[in-house]
Amino acid sequence: MFKKFSKEDIHSRSNIKSSVQRGLKSNFTNSYPKLEGAIDNIIPKKSQVILIKCEGKISLYSVNKQANEQDSDSNSNSSNEIVLFQHFDDIVPTLRIVHKYPELFPRVQVDRGAIKFILGGANIMCPGLTSKGAQLPEEDWEEGTIVTVYAEGKENALAIGKLTMSINDIKSKNKGVGIELLHYLGDGLWNHSEN
Repeated sequence: MFKKFSKEDIHSRSNIKSSVQRGLKSNFTNSYPKLEGAIDNIIPKKSQVILIKCEGKISLYSVNKQANEQDSDSNSNSSNEIVLFQHFDDIVPTLRIVHKYPELFPRVQVDRGAIKFILGGANIMCPGLTSKGAQLPEEDWEEGTIVTVYAEGKENALAIGKLTMSINDIKSKNKGVGIELLHYLGDGLWNHSEN
């Protein structure tokens, strides 16, 4: 989704109202219930959230944390961080947020052999999720679930994707694309700076 993303893909930026911000926070926590205790750290109450509309019906949400600083007289304290993006009905955290709060998001693990393909922007095939070194949850997650992708032997998530079939189908069929890649280390969104 962000393989070739650049500043040219951005159409507009606008500050969102506090009521819209509350709705966004509510939708984010509804999508990821474990976020409940951390949502005010991710999107602080007194922060300004900026909606960035992009090519391909993608919306990025950037949080300006200067409004939350005690000494807000200096613009040098201002820092914008893209915390999530939305594509149609999917609300997805950025990898930087996943790295800060890894335990709050659904997680799968691929084997070592899948790493170079994922970092090249390839979707994740079922055998990479079912082979030795990979880990899938015991419970069955439905098709369309947003998951964070970790790799065998690595501490941090390397990607975020969307299940193209249920966990049980990935295990039983074991062929085809299991996860559609949305965002990965080194893609255009990872390298995009809002400052």
